[in-house]
Amino acid sequence: MRVFICEYVTSGGLRDKPLPDQLVAQGTLIRDAIVTDLEELAGLSVVLAYDDRLPAPNQDAVPVGKGSDPWITWSSLAHDADVVWPIAPEANGVLGRMVRLMAEGSARLIASSSAAIATTTNKLRMTERLAECGIAHVPTFPIDAVPPGLDGDLVTKPEEGSGWGSTRAWPNRAALPRTAGLVVQPFVHGTPASLTVLARPDGATLLSANRLRVTHLVGVFGFEGVTVGGVPDEDGQLAALSSRVVEAFPGLSGIVCIDVLLTSKGPLVTEVNPRVTVSYAGLHAALGVNPAAFIPELIRDGRPPSMPHLPRPTPVEVKIR
Repeated sequence: MRVFICEYVTSGGLRDKPLPDQLVAQGTLIRDAIVTDLEELAGLSVVLAYDDRLPAPNQDAVPVGKGSDPWITWSSLAHDADVVWPIAPEANGVLGRMVRLMAEGSARLIASSSAAIATTTNKLRMTERLAECGIAHVPTFPIDAVPPGLDGDLVTKPEEGSGWGSTRAWPNRAALPRTAGLVVQPFVHGTPASLTVLARPDGATLLSANRLRVTHLVGVFGFEGVTVGGVPDEDGQLAALSSRVVEAFPGLSGIVCIDVLLTSKGPLVTEVNPRVTVSYAGLHAALGVNPAAFIPELIRDGRPPSMPHLPRPTPVEVKIR
């Protein structure tokens, strides 16, 4: 079984643009961890493409050179593969476009549905859905429709996409930028964390609860890494939250990530990433179990083994820089 792993940044998605060090580091960590896990599974061979400004990940990887259209290269590789695992940022519709492209030529796709991606990518639609389902979350408003009573420390983020790199803090509403395409949230004090979840037809399983290392300097946030399994879930509250979020967004599939703030009043959902994130890079070591072994699309008959009772994760540090 040939499995094409297409991680947007390292596979040439930015071939004719500058390569940001942070994105390359994260993409490489995710790609290499997935490849290592797949190579442990019997009967699987991995197919890769790569931006030729980066080192070749293996001798058979297909280079994407200057002036080449990576989407054409990816489409060809997807057509010849049995399974495709697309990984891309949600911003600018990139992940949705990649999923649609891969679905045209692949029998099996390890990805959330286009509808689930569209809903979770847009923060206003995402929080509206969370509210409909009674799931605690950080309130979110369009930049041009901030409620009169919302003041004090505030946060802005792009309406589309995810990540800490574009998140900014402001001392009050008068200081807010007038930039279109932003949303505003109250600044909530809490511990940034993420939930790595396996979503399958038979339900959602919390694989690990992770502590995010987020910096905050002069209103600018930065992401430095994650302690996979660094947050205990003794009472099962985070596992229950994971299941509720997956149920709220039909079409979430594979290994996805839910960002939360851990507060004194309980966890608040901040983002739903319909794909793997950098926490995957420490997942196998934290669990002592290969998480890829339980993804239905990687099993020849499409029916994966039942989820075992997973041990409590051992904390594993994944550093971006």
